[in-house]
Amino acid sequence: MLEQARIKQILQMDDAQRATYFLKEVVENNQLWILTDEHGCVMLNTEEEDCVPVWPNQEFAEAWATDGWQECKPEAISLNKWFSRWSHGLADDELAVVVFPSQNEQGLVYYPDELEHDLKQQQSKKKR
Repeated sequence: MLEQARIKQILQMDDAQRATYFLKEVVENNQLWILTDEHGCVMLNTEEEDCVPVWPNQEFAEAWATDGWQECKPEAISLNKWFSRWSHGLADDELAVVVFPSQNEQGLVYYPDELEHDLKQQQSKKKR
């Protein structure tokens, strides 16, 4: 569990800093978080892309489950499952990933193969 002071500190990061935190945290915990409802995974839309938002910790995913998304539940996905199913599935569906969006829906958009590459790079750094 993250402490409130740490959550506040992380939420003040810019998009690039949140993406860096996301990569480190996801590799450290070996999982990332999505929000789901009865229809499946929650989506965000940019002008160019349909995106699946992902978060590094349950607390940040839960913080998004408000207003129109209050029925949504955070769901953890292991990195192995992400690599074996999600990366290819999202690419096949021509979906992008928005990494750790802020409350005003700002975040870096990755293509699934880019995110997989960056996560695997982070894993190899951790092993050193």
